[in-house]
Amino acid sequence: MGEVPGLRERKKLRTRRALTAAALRLFMEKGYEQTTVSEIAMTADVSTRTFFSYFASKEEVLLCNSRENLGRVLRTVAERRSGESAADLLARAVGAVFDVASADAEIEWEIASVNHLIMTVPSLRAHALLLLFDTQREMAEALHRACPDELDLVEAAAAVGGVVGAAKLAGFIRLNLGASPAEVMAACRRAAETALAGLRAISTPPS
Repeated sequence: MGEVPGLRERKKLRTRRALTAAALRLFMEKGYEQTTVSEIAMTADVSTRTFFSYFASKEEVLLCNSRENLGRVLRTVAERRSGESAADLLARAVGAVFDVASADAEIEWEIASVNHLIMTVPSLRAHALLLLFDTQREMAEALHRACPDELDLVEAAAAVGGVVGAAKLAGFIRLNLGASPAEVMAACRRAAETALAGLRAISTPPS
């Protein structure tokens, strides 16, 4: 069981969450380019200086959840259970992200909002694409390290790319059709599970 955060750490987490929520709501209401850092700070009831102690830019506050999710996946992959196949390990790691998001309607809304902004704000697309590439690379390297008996690095990359790509594409398609945040998340999970079923069909469990 993980350690319970202290008072100072809980306060920092609350401030970070407040800044993230304020930024996304302003981006959706006013537009990404039209929203200033000072407006985000004021809406979150903190100073602009405090904003920059948490985030380097508007872009970073928008994509911070992706980095948190990556950390969650990497921690799970690093703790491979005895006899656990690569497909089951990847399923557990990705499932942990879905479980956190699905348990909180606010997080579901934030994920859908971020994806909407990436789809509609050209200046965000290149950065989001690079972040996605780095995320999948780190996941593939971690999966290979955890399962060297089952996957080489190319196979790990294919597994991660298939699962993450399926989830992302399904989510974007549902979002583009006007689906609710919960429906978008359900589509992402279903697509990931479909890709994982294919991986299980061709993988060989460790001996």
